[in-house]
Amino acid sequence: MLESHIVEIDGTFLGTVILEDDHETRRFYATHDSVRAFHNRTLTGHDDLTWQVARLFRRARARLSGHSTIPKENLS
Repeated sequence: MLESHIVEIDGTFLGTVILEDDHETRRFYATHDSVRAFHNRTLTGHDDLTWQVARLFRRARARLSGHSTIPKENLS
């Protein structure tokens, strides 16, 4: 592991993005159940992965609370 970045959304720790040995690939290690679908996913862009994890987390939170905090046009 060369470097890592914590992924925290709205005060909730969701996991860590780890930079792999090739200095390009980033791997997400999920710690929160709502983002387990992204565990071990690899991407080459840190921002893309963080954005996708945040989106999944907020969708799961909205489902649990019974309402959506995401505009309908952004749900796809």
